[in-house]
Amino acid sequence: MPFTHLHVHTEFSLLDGASRIKELIETTKALGMDSIAITDHGAMYGVIDFYKEAKKQGVKPIIGCEVYVAPGARQEHREVNGVRYYHLILLAENQTGYRNLVKLVSLANIEGMYYKPRVDKDLLRQYHEGIICLSACIAGELPRAILQDNMERADALVREYLEIFGRENFFLEIQNHGLPEERKANAGLVELAKKYDVGLVATNDLHYVHREDSEFHDILLCIQMNKTFDDPDRMRFASDDYYLKSPEEMAALFPDLPEAIANTEKIAARCKVDFEFGHLQLPYYPIPAPYADDEAYLRHLCEENLPRRYATVTEKIRERLEYELGIIHRMGYDSYFLIVWDFINYSREHGIGVGPGRGSAAGSIVAYLLGITNLDPLKYDLLFERFLNPERVTMPDIDVDFDYIQRGKVIDYVKERYGYDHVAQIVTFGTMAAKGAIRDVGRVLNLPYAEVAEIAKLVPNELKITLDKAMQESADFRK
Repeated sequence: MPFTHLHVHTEFSLLDGASRIKELIETTKALGMDSIAITDHGAMYGVIDFYKEAKKQGVKPIIGCEVYVAPGARQEHREVNGVRYYHLILLAENQTGYRNLVKLVSLANIEGMYYKPRVDKDLLRQYHEGIICLSACIAGELPRAILQDNMERADALVREYLEIFGRENFFLEIQNHGLPEERKANAGLVELAKKYDVGLVATNDLHYVHREDSEFHDILLCIQMNKTFDDPDRMRFASDDYYLKSPEEMAALFPDLPEAIANTEKIAARCKVDFEFGHLQLPYYPIPAPYADDEAYLRHLCEENLPRRYATVTEKIRERLEYELGIIHRMGYDSYFLIVWDFINYSREHGIGVGPGRGSAAGSIVAYLLGITNLDPLKYDLLFERFLNPERVTMPDIDVDFDYIQRGKVIDYVKERYGYDHVAQIVTFGTMAAKGAIRDVGRVLNLPYAEVAEIAKLVPNELKITLDKAMQESADFRK
């Protein structure tokens, strides 16, 4: 019987999910499944990597998130009856659903952060369109009510979620990892499904790809909690069942509920979210009068600054300027240069230190004339094409250094100028480097520090060195 996993944690459920995306998709395909979801904990930053890899391997990607739901209002930083948050699975059915899911996760982080980023029922009501909801694992609000023998509350919750999402978009999620709590919750959920004519859906709370991966997932949890492997009080999963099971394995877990297996495919068929890559959606600089457009204003600023930068404007200077302006306009980057010029100009006018420029942007005479950089590219024979090459359509990267003490003022200026909801800061993911991984695992396994340090030293000091590569290159490390 066909089956789709709809409750999946990848490596982007940081220090919790141990499913490497490439291996996850490969194994999904090898097991005969043609679709799979991503539902990382409270975050969606793995979505694009997941989508691209799934498309590359011919597997349908289903975009979702396991959100945290506050027991009261998301702004209230407190527990309610000992509960900080519940779990809930949300899947984007279409582009509207994807946008709403992004909005929910963003607002959870901005407004609902209390140990975890949390949404609440008000947000779910506001941004429910295009979203399919599953009631989640035994950490969900509905299963927890059943486990507390509060069927009156469970009834009320089913009615509430049906009212929020609609009958076609809400499913009761059943799981079987061999836990007694799951057996009790499943019995209650089956009863509620019959009573309210709600669909059942079977999932596996997937945290790693293969059963044998459970051991290193266990170590990963220790690293997250800063615990050692032999700590009796540490968090641990109850079994090694949290892996990517085959359709046959999933069907065998629910022999009396084939509809719960079939519904995974029905949901997967409904979910159709696609991304368009290679099309830039750039912000637009507000052009002052009397200039017609961003191209005209950029040219004006360059012409105005020519005599300030060059005592004599030679033909060579003029040719370089025309050449650069032509490429910048043809590639649609006029406003981009104006935006960068604007916040650098603001910084200099307000005594905020700005670096002289570094990286390939120093090869642009337009950047030099605007004061974005202070290096004359003609004097040093710097190439514009290293910065912006018409043959390679990639976004130009202008690195700017600010006085770190007053850097926040520049960010505040940009927010005021373009709107707080139009400015974001980017994230960089740090991975466990080879030596760091050895030290972390050694600490978790309670190995002597000196021994661990000695092993870590045997890893070659190379940029982006991996353990696999170290095994190949270092005989001592291999031993």
